[in-house]
Amino acid sequence: MQYGSLFAASGAAWNIFFGFLSILYVLASLYVYTSLIHQISAQRPGGVAANAPARTFGMPEAILAALLIAFLSLSIGASVSQPSIQFSARNLLGNFLLMVFLVLFIVTFLRLRGFDVGSLGGFYRIRFLRVLSTGAILLFFAYPLILWSDIITQRIFGGGSSRQNIVEFFSGSPTFEQRIMIIVFAVAIAPVIEEFLFRFFLYNVIKGYFGRLIGVTFSALLFAAAHAHFPSFVPLFVLGSCFAIAYEWTGSILVAMTMHSLFNSLTLTALAFPEIFSP
Repeated sequence: MQYGSLFAASGAAWNIFFGFLSILYVLASLYVYTSLIHQISAQRPGGVAANAPARTFGMPEAILAALLIAFLSLSIGASVSQPSIQFSARNLLGNFLLMVFLVLFIVTFLRLRGFDVGSLGGFYRIRFLRVLSTGAILLFFAYPLILWSDIITQRIFGGGSSRQNIVEFFSGSPTFEQRIMIIVFAVAIAPVIEEFLFRFFLYNVIKGYFGRLIGVTFSALLFAAAHAHFPSFVPLFVLGSCFAIAYEWTGSILVAMTMHSLFNSLTLTALAFPEIFSP
């Protein structure tokens, strides 16, 4: 009986200890992103750094962004109105080809307009190792915000599944080849394409006309809505906001792409090896 009481007390002590660490983790996350927002607010409106490119997006880019938003809205509306459509490898490939076409079209458009895409995206602003370390650290402190937004959403709207179509597709993939295809798409392709569209292009256009706050909010709303999955809308909105804040603070879209890739990698790892993340 005494040993049982001792084990129970030890278990309770560990639970209190880990609960205390969790609270510290959340507070540290709030502090980090609040500090980033404060630093961004203190910067001049024209750019993320003193050496930011002087030329910014103009009316032609705003018109192209409006067309892209209209297209995304139609796609989101179609996905919401027909949620029963089965997700498949063909759909994944089709979405990939469409997104690649959009990125290439925008890059070509910007090049014809005389923009240096590499300079605008901050591709040469930060060294590779610093991009990786900064992305990993900022994602580490973003996780409590994402997880708590997911928990609160589930408490308010019920305990529906928060797994997106591609996540369900990965979990139910019958072949190793299909899983490899999903991993390559989620880790190497989707982060590059989505960060280019939502953060590099749409965020910069919206920010240029309406300011950083509207830019972060609206681009994150579009990012979350584009996944067409209501239970994960709020966590995806928080995630997209963290990506935009990281991009604005560092001036390099590569940091946001790295965060996105690491997030998808951890999500797929948790699905493939659930025992690692189970208590």
